[in-house]
Amino acid sequence: MTRPHRRPASFAGSFYPKEPLVLKHLVQRLLDQTDRSGPIPKALIVPHAGYSYSGAVAASGFALVMPIAAKIKRVVLIGPSHRIAFHGIAASRADAVASGCFE
Repeated sequence: MTRPHRRPASFAGSFYPKEPLVLKHLVQRLLDQTDRSGPIPKALIVPHAGYSYSGAVAASGFALVMPIAAKIKRVVLIGPSHRIAFHGIAASRADAVASGCFE
């Protein structure tokens, strides 16, 4: 059995803390400050700017799916290219994205 290929975290230390424990505590604090009332969504659209800019808004979305987190088998991330303009889509060959936080 081969090990899954993890895409490394690209901006650790710039848009979010580089140290895993500091990042974990920041994410937990953001989640703890959310209102978890409401229906469980089937999909989320959340911002992905630096945590200081959009972390609270993203956490408010992710907090809503926490009750079913153990049942989630696959997460599909869709976002724009920030560095190179191109037509079509780009797809990673990675099986997962390294968060440095919850691994």
